Amino acid sequence: MKAFNQFLEITPEVQEALKNNKPVVALESTIISHGMPYPDNVVMAKKVEQIIREEGAIPATIAIMDGKIKIGLSDQDLETLAKSKHAIKVSRRDLASVIALKQLGATTVASTMICAEMAGIKFFVTGGIGGVHKGYEQTLDVSADLEELGQTDVTVICAGAKAILDLPRTMEYLETKGVSVVGYQTEVLPAFYTRTSDIKLHLHVENVQDLAKIVHAKDQLKLKGGLLVANPIPEKDSLDGDYMNDIINRAVKDSVKDQIEGKDVTPYLLKKIVEETQGKSLEANLALVYNNAKVGALLAKAYMALQK
Repeated sequence: MKAFNQFLEITPEVQEALKNNKPVVALESTIISHGMPYPDNVVMAKKVEQIIREEGAIPATIAIMDGKIKIGLSDQDLETLAKSKHAIKVSRRDLASVIALKQLGATTVASTMICAEMAGIKFFVTGGIGGVHKGYEQTLDVSADLEELGQTDVTVICAGAKAILDLPRTMEYLETKGVSVVGYQTEVLPAFYTRTSDIKLHLHVENVQDLAKIVHAKDQLKLKGGLLVANPIPEKDSLDGDYMNDIINRAVKDSVKDQIEGKDVTPYLLKKIVEETQGKSLEANLALVYNNAKVGALLAKAYMALQK
């Protein structure tokens, strides 16, 4: 467990797990506040934590509340976050101000990685990472998630980058930053709502034991930065790629027409996609998050077994 930080508030359960080298899995909170409507978001958050527990690990959902980085949330905390219309989407640039001003903040992939590393948590489950946005030539819009993966030592389990993004450029950016992307039971990058894409991965493994060995070797080599595990949505929940690409492209055009910019782009697009798919994309989003939670817990457990 890492040294005390005055801004960290870690639940006794998570503290005990970290102290005794038990598997712990961090969870973001932007998916709760900005990714899904209430009460679906609370149901999702509690089920993800339950899945992680069932697989033998301890969940640690992270958010900013009352001037503290909370590592592990109570049911009341989850309700507060899920119902709030004023929760701030917190990335690296926002952390200090939201803490100092005691605002309610939901952590993105980037800030969850930072907070997890502060607490000594090595594994983090999310839905999909951010990346290079479509229309980059005009907007220069690149998610801070990619920079964080290049410098923060946390393993992130996801269903690929969000399908609203420019996936080839996102992968190129990660390669430039030296981030290893490992496919779990897939040779291609999953595209969030769908299992496949045209992007071939340089490395894939078939079991969590091999994933754990890679993370362990990276630690022993003292290589800085994160590692990205690309875990495809289950086949039964995967949506048709052409169908989703058509909807996504229309949503992107609408975002330009409506002059949506910066960190408002992703929530806008996801909401549009849910509406256009009549809720199918939300169902797929839930399925992939639950699947990632299971793999993340199994990986954390396999990694801790290597430490004994």
